[in-house]
Amino acid sequence: MKFKLPFNKQQKQQQPVQEAPKENLVRVAHATDHFIQSIKNATNHPADLIIKSLPPNVTLIYIDNLIDDQTLNNDIIANLQSKPHDTPEAIEMALSIAEVSQSSLLRETVELMVNGHVVIHIGGFPQTILANIASRESRALSAPENESQVIGTQVGFNESLSTNISLIRRYIVSPNLCNEKVKIGTRTSTSVSLLYMRGIANDQMVQTMRQRIKDLYIDELIDSAVLAEMIDDNSLSVFPQMLLTERPDRFCDGILDGKIGVLVDGSSMAIVSPQGFTEFFQSQEDQNLRWQIATFLRLLRLAAFFLSVYLTPFYVAALTFHYEVIPQAFLVPLSESRALVPFPPIFEALLLEFIIELLREAGARLPTKIGQTIGIVGGIVIGTAAVQAGITSNILLIIIALSALASFTSPSYMMGNVIRLIRFPIIILAGFWGFYGIMLAFCFILIHLLRQSSLGAPYMSPFYPPRLKEMRDSIIRMPVPLTSKRPALTRPKDEHKFVPEPVKPDKS
Repeated sequence: MKFKLPFNKQQKQQQPVQEAPKENLVRVAHATDHFIQSIKNATNHPADLIIKSLPPNVTLIYIDNLIDDQTLNNDIIANLQSKPHDTPEAIEMALSIAEVSQSSLLRETVELMVNGHVVIHIGGFPQTILANIASRESRALSAPENESQVIGTQVGFNESLSTNISLIRRYIVSPNLCNEKVKIGTRTSTSVSLLYMRGIANDQMVQTMRQRIKDLYIDELIDSAVLAEMIDDNSLSVFPQMLLTERPDRFCDGILDGKIGVLVDGSSMAIVSPQGFTEFFQSQEDQNLRWQIATFLRLLRLAAFFLSVYLTPFYVAALTFHYEVIPQAFLVPLSESRALVPFPPIFEALLLEFIIELLREAGARLPTKIGQTIGIVGGIVIGTAAVQAGITSNILLIIIALSALASFTSPSYMMGNVIRLIRFPIIILAGFWGFYGIMLAFCFILIHLLRQSSLGAPYMSPFYPPRLKEMRDSIIRMPVPLTSKRPALTRPKDEHKFVPEPVKPDKS
């Protein structure tokens, strides 16, 4: 599938990026006064621009709060004051900084300075020394909030790209772990890392992901969810084709299976691709549980998916068109429950679904303590008042509550939002055409899923195209000795994780 850029060629030509080569040719001024004025003009005279002069003719320029002050005083200023240096080469040799470089271009000097480098300029020389002593604030590592588990590691990604990469290298201690860094965003210049295992990941998939990222032409990139939507195979689909995870163990497990990971600086969510539909209902905790328990939990999540999507539409269709499917013993309590309800079942169901979504959204946006109170007390009070006022029936209230509860069983937050959304059109179709409307919605969703792909791989794998051997480790979590092969979805170079039958040593 061809990937469409967010801008066409005419729009891209209209952007001022064509003037960049001219700006790159601007040289660093020899005179100190001219150099300082050039830096101020290039950065639009910021209030946090710090300029320090050291005798005899050395000038330090940096942006406050982007550098480590202790490193600046102990490793740079102290070395320059203890013994004066007359040339950029001498200063570069004297600094005890890991990353030091020289540049004679003004644009490159400014770009590195806004990324936490200290600019050292010597009057009369056409080049500057750039020392990387960046210090960016980031929160401490904590347990994942959206993908919590009982058994397994209790650490998640944070917003620091370097910290996230170090977490990954703790799990994968191998020189075959490739890390490619790209800058995205003409204004934000966000760092994006592409990670994969050489010798396992498919070269065509790696090249496809690399090309999609490099072909992006945007002003800003703030979060990895935006990047995932822009590089999807079908950005118009409501179903996610790439996994967003905040767990480093799940990220590394996908990398070792031949998948490709993407990290965005400033985002605590990582992208894993390709991803199949059934994998959104698998939790990383399944790998840590016994295979019987993990299989039961996977089946429970898939059953909850169908329960959440089709239970309320089945109620609406049965009461509107198909009374014959209701058991006879259940007709009397059902008729008594709906005796005082003046609305048709479709309006009653949509009203309660809308109220449930209001409570869920309010509980998510309010502070934690207030949100829990609103969710519990609001649900009880509104539900009881609605039944007593005759707006809804007790049975539908129970069905709506079960559907809302089942939608929370999905380990993926993105797939959980899809379940919440597709319920509404199915309820409407059930209210107009009954079971025929439900089957129409089911066929439409199934055809849509069969047409989707994730990084060129079939989205409904291993069911379409059918692969019998792969099916046993999709819905059912097989015992570890029977999972020696990597999933065919990723088309890995090395299919085997381990030798299924190790050679036994000779007793003699």
